[in-house]
Amino acid sequence: MDAVQSPIIPIIGKLIRDCPGTISLGQGVVSYSPPNEAIAGISKFLDYRENHKYKSVGGIEPLLTVIKSKLKAENGIEINEDNHIVVTAGGNMAFVNAILAITSAGDEIILQVPYYFNHEMAITMANCRPILVATDENYQLRPQAIAKAITNKTRAVVTVSPNNPTGAVYSQSALYEVNQICREKGIYHISDEPYEYFTYNGAKHYSPGAFAGSNSHTISLYSLSKAYGFASWRIGYMVIPKHLLNAVKKIQDTILICPPLISQYAALGALNVGKSYCEKHLEQIINVRRIVRRSLESIEDLCSCATADGAFYFLLKVNTKMSDFELTEKLIKEHRVAVIPGTTFGMEKGCYLRVAYGSLSEETATEGIERLVKGLRAILSTKMFST
Repeated sequence: MDAVQSPIIPIIGKLIRDCPGTISLGQGVVSYSPPNEAIAGISKFLDYRENHKYKSVGGIEPLLTVIKSKLKAENGIEINEDNHIVVTAGGNMAFVNAILAITSAGDEIILQVPYYFNHEMAITMANCRPILVATDENYQLRPQAIAKAITNKTRAVVTVSPNNPTGAVYSQSALYEVNQICREKGIYHISDEPYEYFTYNGAKHYSPGAFAGSNSHTISLYSLSKAYGFASWRIGYMVIPKHLLNAVKKIQDTILICPPLISQYAALGALNVGKSYCEKHLEQIINVRRIVRRSLESIEDLCSCATADGAFYFLLKVNTKMSDFELTEKLIKEHRVAVIPGTTFGMEKGCYLRVAYGSLSEETATEGIERLVKGLRAILSTKMFST
């Protein structure tokens, strides 16, 4: 555990608490709450005394049925005798389930850089090695670089699209190429898709699990945390090859026994409403995104930001010799605005900051990004901090 990085969100959270009035452009959450139908599900849960007992390790049947229909209609994934759905306590647990199910100590998992920090942490906790492959200048996949990184210890390639922390959306062709590489090499493609509804400017989300012949080597991960405002309810799900079901059930039964039943009832209500619930909130997020993007364009002399047509993040490359964590501390303590340093996502060369905008109102976004812009100008105006 000493080799595992400390989660950055609680560290930044403490800095924010120590500096009252700080606006957070840090944590990746949405501003809206779950739909009323999800809340109504709690009453249905309370109607039956039996619901206070342990239930199925993989999820209750009504929820599995709704997820099955959603996967077919929206993701193009057919659930049949070759694959299975397992409901989990959030997307992070689904990823941990996958890693523990497919690896032995010393195995390797390929991550794209920048990576989602909890993925790197989970791999290290499992006594495996994260193998880091850089994305291109626009944070897009480099399939041939991925292929070259595969060894006889490689067990999986991980992709996250739309991406955290970059906001990049991977093309269907690039995802297909990676999926085929995994198939040919006899390894798994783990596709993490919690931001599937958050795309902009005509960008489209694609699920590798929909590719023909992908059932036996593709693990697809989903979450209600973002789309349905379900962050604390801890409900996600995974689609896994049939041959992994026994292993995943062992892991989940040991750690969890069963996904929280009250949250499953709420999830059932949310999924019955469907993706239209998220889509009706996208207009506000798009407006906030526009405000943030416009302000960032005003400081192109200080930092650069690649195209980000998904999720609700921008990853800034700041023109400074200062460390990203030192810059983050200064922004919080001196300018009352919080971001996440890029080193936690594996960006070791240069100074990078992740800006999250999904939880902001237009008014708060305007004030927060103004503080960030002014703060960067003030801090970086000192010669010793310039490149």
